[in-house]
Amino acid sequence: MRRILVTSALPYANGPIHLGHMLEYIQTDIWVRFQQSRGNQCSYVCADDAHGTAIMLRAQKEGVTPEQQIANVQAEHEKDFAEFMINFNNFGSTHSEENRLLSANIYNKLKENGHINVRGIKQLFDPEKEMFLADRYVKGECPKCGTLDQYGDNCESCGATYNASELKNPISVMSGATPIEKESEHYFFKLPEFQSFLQEWTRSGTLQKEVANKLGEWVDNDLKEWDISRDAPYFGFEIPDAPGKYFYVWLDAPIGYMASFKQLCDRTDGLEFDDYWKPGSDTEVYHFIGKDIINFHALFWPAMLHSAGYRTPSAVWAHGYVMVNGAKMSKSRGTFIKARTYLDHFQPEYLRYYYAAKLNSRVDDFDLNLEDFAQRVNSDLVGKVINIASRCAGFVKKAGGKLAPQLPDQHLLDDAISKGDIIAQYYEDREYGKAIREIIALADIANEYIHEKEPWALAKQEGKQDEVLGICSLGINLFRQLVTYLAPVLPAMSENVTAFLNVNDLNWDSRTAILTDHSINKFKALMTRVEKDKIEAMVEKEKADAQLEAASTPEPNNTSGLSEPICDEIDFEDFAKVDLRIAKIIEAQHVKGAGKLLQLTLDVGEGKTRNILSGIKSAYQPEDLTGKLTVVVANLKPRKMKFGVSEGMVLAAGPGGKELWLLEPHDGAQPGMRVM
Repeated sequence: MRRILVTSALPYANGPIHLGHMLEYIQTDIWVRFQQSRGNQCSYVCADDAHGTAIMLRAQKEGVTPEQQIANVQAEHEKDFAEFMINFNNFGSTHSEENRLLSANIYNKLKENGHINVRGIKQLFDPEKEMFLADRYVKGECPKCGTLDQYGDNCESCGATYNASELKNPISVMSGATPIEKESEHYFFKLPEFQSFLQEWTRSGTLQKEVANKLGEWVDNDLKEWDISRDAPYFGFEIPDAPGKYFYVWLDAPIGYMASFKQLCDRTDGLEFDDYWKPGSDTEVYHFIGKDIINFHALFWPAMLHSAGYRTPSAVWAHGYVMVNGAKMSKSRGTFIKARTYLDHFQPEYLRYYYAAKLNSRVDDFDLNLEDFAQRVNSDLVGKVINIASRCAGFVKKAGGKLAPQLPDQHLLDDAISKGDIIAQYYEDREYGKAIREIIALADIANEYIHEKEPWALAKQEGKQDEVLGICSLGINLFRQLVTYLAPVLPAMSENVTAFLNVNDLNWDSRTAILTDHSINKFKALMTRVEKDKIEAMVEKEKADAQLEAASTPEPNNTSGLSEPICDEIDFEDFAKVDLRIAKIIEAQHVKGAGKLLQLTLDVGEGKTRNILSGIKSAYQPEDLTGKLTVVVANLKPRKMKFGVSEGMVLAAGPGGKELWLLEPHDGAQPGMRVM
């Protein structure tokens, strides 16, 4: 029996779970359930990632304490996970006493071993909000590749990690102001001292080949010390003997895996924490993560564990991003689908099956194509797998509800049983798509057999009842094999099938037992078809939620014309609907209480005026704008904001801060002219 500990990346306690998140938890849960069905001791733990500036600010906005904020979100997360049948053995929080003690313990060991450096640094500071800016509250151009609109810790385009102060043209996400540099004492983990260790570890088979090759760009060059501290105000654990200094969220987040497992061990007889985390242990530890956080899990984390005297993971397995209908998830298109919205419209096992049918062991991005989603569920599960039982069960029931004492054409069943070995290997290797193809191929064979034998026709002939029972008994046995193989993917359906077949369980080894002269129960419908109108209703619900969210946000973080990532392409017909007009600014004034906004009164032609709130205060004084011509989106719906109603949008460009320019038409343009 193998002893295995499995984790998924910790969801951030700052918002709801969406279908992009669910890919990882479904992928992990399938692997864990497979291991458990094989008789291995496999524990699955996770926790909410509960620290950082974002948590603190969200709590302030909601008018609650950070502790109450994370408790509320955790309750929502756990409810969503439970309904998706994600079977955690423990789901904790990084804001736990176990995590505080383990984080302090590991930090002290790093310090004792000489792997902590303390030095003064210049850090970005928001002069308007009067606070040091955490990495995720600074945006700018990547210092490595130049990609715009990147956060202050890592680039989503090239994957580089850096300090926020290295960003080009940085701006504060909090206020839109240009940050200034201030001196602050920070604590650093001496990552360069682990270069040789990481060069060996990352190429030891613990990572996918493409991930190891990517990390080679860092470990084969100059590694930098890792800043593990943040200044107050910050919600997290205070660094021992360093008042006002807090552990950076990424130091204590992975330790949260250990803390969650510690909670499980403390209430489980025979499960010992040290058995899984001491060096040289024969247990196995696996992390499932997204490719965007590979640096933290495959560089910083193993180096910390190595220094502190703990074992390193057996493997870190990364997956790609989730696309919807071939594009990034979009709130405006309704394809940024929350787990709760999905659950309000569909059975969770539809998504579990669809993800499994397309997942592999690589780091490829995953496309959730909603039309293909419906087709696969309807064709594979309803039309093929369940169809076998629905075709055969009625004839068995008519014959007394007991399967035949002997099966005809048993070679078909023997072949299905023998396929279990290759299907098991595909599950083990996380090649779920290949496993599903093998299973559905078996379903095709079973359906073809039943179609050829036509038990419904034989049942009308006198003296053919035993033959009909034999055919349908074989069909029921083949169905049992399929559901046994699908049980890690479809746990609820497998439980219902267990009751239907009147068996104790459908674990992996049970597939070798053939059901003959065995009573079964009445067959009940296991799954219904996915209907197109429900998909449309789900998408429309997300569109409505996005519009409500936009309308209720009084002043977005980004109103200054800063570049946003290009998420969606639009058709020319959509673009043609945008009415761009020349407008003249006839009055500009400050907006009381607003840090970024100016109120502009515009002449848009034909004697009409518009009042627009524009986030350009960092670049313009009101007196500089009066009399200028600019370009305005004239047919934008009025939007109610905290400081009033904005009746359009003026166009501006630039990296932000003082480098922000209104679009000014050439001389000769007149208010009301359309921009072509």
